[in-house]
Amino acid sequence: MPPLYENKWKIFFLVATSIFMSTLDSSIVNVAVPYMMQDFKTDIQTIQWVVLIYLVTISSLLLSFGRLSDIKGRKPVYVMGFTLFVAGSWLCGMARTPQFLIIFRALQGSGASMLMACSPALIVDVFPVAERGKALGMIGAVVAAGLTTGPVIGGILLEYLSWRFIFYINIPIGIAAAIGGMFILKSIPVAQRREEPMDKTGSILWIIILSSLIIFLTQMSRWGMMSIGSFLFAVIFILACIGFATNETRSRYPLFDMSLLKIKLFVFPVLSSAILFAALFIIVFMMPFYLTYPCGFSASKTGLIMIVPFLFLLVISPVSGILYDKFGSRLLCVTGMSVLALSHASLMTIHPSMGDSAILWRIALAGIGTALFVSPNNTIIMSCVPLQRRGIASGAVATARNIGMVIGVALAGLTFTGSFSRLTNGVSLENYLPSMEPHFISSFKQTMAMGLVLSVIGIWVTIARGKENNLNIKGTQD
Repeated sequence: MPPLYENKWKIFFLVATSIFMSTLDSSIVNVAVPYMMQDFKTDIQTIQWVVLIYLVTISSLLLSFGRLSDIKGRKPVYVMGFTLFVAGSWLCGMARTPQFLIIFRALQGSGASMLMACSPALIVDVFPVAERGKALGMIGAVVAAGLTTGPVIGGILLEYLSWRFIFYINIPIGIAAAIGGMFILKSIPVAQRREEPMDKTGSILWIIILSSLIIFLTQMSRWGMMSIGSFLFAVIFILACIGFATNETRSRYPLFDMSLLKIKLFVFPVLSSAILFAALFIIVFMMPFYLTYPCGFSASKTGLIMIVPFLFLLVISPVSGILYDKFGSRLLCVTGMSVLALSHASLMTIHPSMGDSAILWRIALAGIGTALFVSPNNTIIMSCVPLQRRGIASGAVATARNIGMVIGVALAGLTFTGSFSRLTNGVSLENYLPSMEPHFISSFKQTMAMGLVLSVIGIWVTIARGKENNLNIKGTQD
């Protein structure tokens, strides 16, 4: 038996730890955001960057660090990732202003992007072909576990301690994992393609693309649609996109293989995945504010309620994978996106007087829809891509998911803040009073309407991709 296979379960445990921590940190912070806003006495447009900067950083660097791990090896990228993640967590817990918290979250996101970029590749590196499906399926369960337990742990820490401890709990686990990685990953071979250079131009342009887009979306309400600032960042975004496409086409070792854009069953599912996660994260970002302010729920109760979508994601995802073998991806993905749209539509009718059950079944629909969509959608993406391009495709799927989350949070903040500020004559959410409940509910409903629009667009994109058996994907199963 090869040495790698002998250590496969030790390496699996390391990978599972990194994935659990990075997904946990994503979901746990969402519950804490209203409390951070109160503690720092800031507004929602500022505090949303605590969530945004983490996702933007991961999205910007995921492809670059995935490529770097191919060139330099998994071990140095993995160990450095945990080191940065732990350092960022400690600094986040120590932050005394929202600005410093946002900066340190970017550092934490840099570490998380290294961990996310290495994790699937490590599993493929150390598991024999016959066991990779099982191992990757178990990793999927770890992702769901991280997303599910995050709100609960966050709620308990917020109830009895402070939001700062949601970062401090990462430190001992992260240090142990980094040390373990230094020893256990010794058996991972050094990459065989050291002579291949990094696409530095592509990496920089990709960061500019995402940064300019998010700044445009988040600041548009303050600057105005036709302002010089909005126009400037829109132009920067367009020029960076053109530059990125040109560079990737000409580069011998591109960050992203542009030939994949010729595959319809790659392009449309990746686009629909970004739309789905944008629509989902409008709910994930806004619900803690709804539960904290007009509903007046405690942190622990908010955390328990926010588990619901992820519980359904954990339970139904394996079932959707089985249904894919029978029905294909298109029907399941359209159904999933439609159920998510129904969740948004139902949340437009919600009111605090309706009780807990009214909240639970509405957000449960979001989890059901996402679970029906994700597994079949990812399967068809990876099935229609040539074998030698599956690494790039995997990175593209993860990047699309994170970009969707970023856009969802940005649009939620933009829509809600614009409406609430207009209805309250400029009063921000941190100065919320019970008399403002009608204004909050009206703004919340407008935000859910934005999510509904995204879901409907997602349904159209999913239908437009066509059926699997109508497209030529010859050679992709080699």
